[in-house]
Amino acid sequence: MAARGPAHDARMSIVLPSLPSTVQVLVHDWLSANCVVMHDDQHTASVVDTGHLVRIDTTLAGVRAALGGRRLARIVNTHLHSDHCGGNAGLQRALAPGGACRVLVPAGELQAVNDWDESGLSFVQTGQSAEAFRASAGYAAGEQLWLGGLPWQVHAAPGHDDHALMLFQPDARILISGDALWEHGFGVLFPELVGGDGFDAQRATLRCIEQLAPNWVIPGHGPVFGEVGAALERADARLQMFAADPPRHAAHALRVLLKFHLLECGRALPRAQVQQWFEGTELVQRTVARHCPGQTVSQVFLRTLDDLLRVGAALQRGDALCDPDVAAGAGAPSGA
Repeated sequence: MAARGPAHDARMSIVLPSLPSTVQVLVHDWLSANCVVMHDDQHTASVVDTGHLVRIDTTLAGVRAALGGRRLARIVNTHLHSDHCGGNAGLQRALAPGGACRVLVPAGELQAVNDWDESGLSFVQTGQSAEAFRASAGYAAGEQLWLGGLPWQVHAAPGHDDHALMLFQPDARILISGDALWEHGFGVLFPELVGGDGFDAQRATLRCIEQLAPNWVIPGHGPVFGEVGAALERADARLQMFAADPPRHAAHALRVLLKFHLLECGRALPRAQVQQWFEGTELVQRTVARHCPGQTVSQVFLRTLDDLLRVGAALQRGDALCDPDVAAGAGAPSGA
């Protein structure tokens, strides 16, 4: 979850991208990933990532309009976090009844999807949820997918998620980056929290993007952006900061998890209930054990919540907690 950008940043001065007419981007909020709708031909279309289950009505309305009467024939997921695959089942049910829509997922998670292993798919560890679905096939780095009538190269994008993939269209030089690169950062490096090599993996992913040299990036969250070199510089600086101080990255990750939970619930919750969720979430427990020596999960919850409250990324009213955008009845991103 990225902090809100400055009021007047570089993207305000660039011309919005002229994407191919077969590619439409539905920009969502920080709870629900962006959806990319591709017109494959006059009759069929594909969607890359489907947002969060909580936002299924908004996603469905946007995708239905973008389809322009075409049949949804395929869903492709860049990775399988709840905010990227949560709408799979709902879109299949509403737009492709009878199983006519194929779902492609990163090959390394195909078996876990079709067994619906919620622990293997990270939902149990993160305390998040998604509606069960089945995948038709896996896809992997080195392959090519035809989407929107164009060939897209598949590239590995580890760091945020070990199985994550990116899609690159070499003619128009467009990158669908998932959570590997945003205009102002990248997603939490979850493998790093539990002893993986998230920092090194993210560094390799950023170098891959640099070599691809896209003109435009369609990120998992936030608007489509150009000036990719500047975005990479910001991402490199952020990565260097976290790699030099892993507990700082861990504290950031815990704030993101807590804020995401408040967004996901979409309503005010008793503080005790939120604390119970935090203390009972496996990834929180493992992160505290590894990066917060000598501290209890309860102590870390108090500090994490205080950090969010101090910058206005969470609100407390009496004994209840909520996200400020939920309180305002909006879904716009807030900093965390």
